[in-house]
Amino acid sequence: MKRLHLFAVAAMLLASCGVQPTEQELGTTDLATPHIYTNPTGDEFPILAWFSLLGDQVTKERYEEMAEAGFNISFSHFGTAEQVEQALEASKGTGVKILVTCAEMYDDTENAVKRFRHHPQTVGYFLRDEPVGADFPKLAEMSDNIRKADDTKLLYLNLFPNYVSPEHLGAESYADHVAQFIREVKLGLVSFDHYPVVFDGVRRDNFYANLEDVAAESKKAGVPFWAFSLSTAHDPYPVADRAAMRLQIFTNLAYGAQGIQYFTYTSPGTETWNFHNAPIDKNSQRTEVWDRVAEINHEVKALTNVFLGAEMLSVRHTGESLPAGTTALTEGDLPKQITKVEAEKEGVIVSQLKNGSKRYLMVVNHDIYLPQRVTVECAAEVMRYLPNGKVVPAATYSPSLYVEPGDMLLFGWDEAE
Repeated sequence: MKRLHLFAVAAMLLASCGVQPTEQELGTTDLATPHIYTNPTGDEFPILAWFSLLGDQVTKERYEEMAEAGFNISFSHFGTAEQVEQALEASKGTGVKILVTCAEMYDDTENAVKRFRHHPQTVGYFLRDEPVGADFPKLAEMSDNIRKADDTKLLYLNLFPNYVSPEHLGAESYADHVAQFIREVKLGLVSFDHYPVVFDGVRRDNFYANLEDVAAESKKAGVPFWAFSLSTAHDPYPVADRAAMRLQIFTNLAYGAQGIQYFTYTSPGTETWNFHNAPIDKNSQRTEVWDRVAEINHEVKALTNVFLGAEMLSVRHTGESLPAGTTALTEGDLPKQITKVEAEKEGVIVSQLKNGSKRYLMVVNHDIYLPQRVTVECAAEVMRYLPNGKVVPAATYSPSLYVEPGDMLLFGWDEAE
């Protein structure tokens, strides 16, 4: 995940010297090999706002507001290249870059990419949302046309979740669908959406199975994956509360996600699906969800050194009833620095991550309604990572703590110890 593509390095060096990359440096001559992902936000953790600013919302002030909420990538469904250019200019200096889409990207892909590729605010290119397997050859062709003009930036599309049947996807299983996408479209990145919290307090337990498949197939292929939290209510999903969003974001990170995304940032302008309570509502005003999103994003940003570039080593679960597709934690799964992890009947996620010379253990509360008492007993050298990024000895705190609904505990130590 930390590999840097030669063309991307050349482009960045030339840009830093005030020199624009040539067509040869931007493009590639080897389309048989996959595009190589580089983090599109540099040393920041990617946080993307889906269905973002449109029309008279496209101003520097509104992009600055997005940055205030912790976002660094904006994805709006622009209709024309002129609208994209307006957004690129308006977002300058705000800390938010633009994922490009417009009609010209589909009508004349290569020339549209050439139009935007030199702009410093262009973070990458959107292909489409939720394709089935039969769409992959056409998407591979579009990817090739983008790469001929610019092979240095993010190539992005988003896959269906696993509650869409394999028959509809055109695969033997959901894992096969993900593997086929990686192999055939060759974007160097997997993104998928899965919203586990629906009306009447139901949590789709196949949320974890979805992450198991995506994480496994991404790891096999050596590519990162990005995942979502729902932030806008619509049928059959309730208003996004703090616990539900924290469960989604922290679970994604526990499985090794290298980018997080929110659906949506602004309220889609349609009566279909009964969209409401987006972070920015139809009157372009903040809702209570904006504050909830900002809180989580700033915690993720404070822990960038943990999550950006992290490799997921294992994920286990506890509880009276394990979620579908998951594996129970056993004593033998724990590293020597962690002697005990226990929780109440609803159970927790127990993830082990590695980042450089550091090892981490992350515990996420399964419960989206009640806190759980969680016990984590640690060796003396283990540190506790707080939501604001501060690091203190784990022994500063009691080994037995109440973890709020959907929330997490994070511990770390040097691998050599």
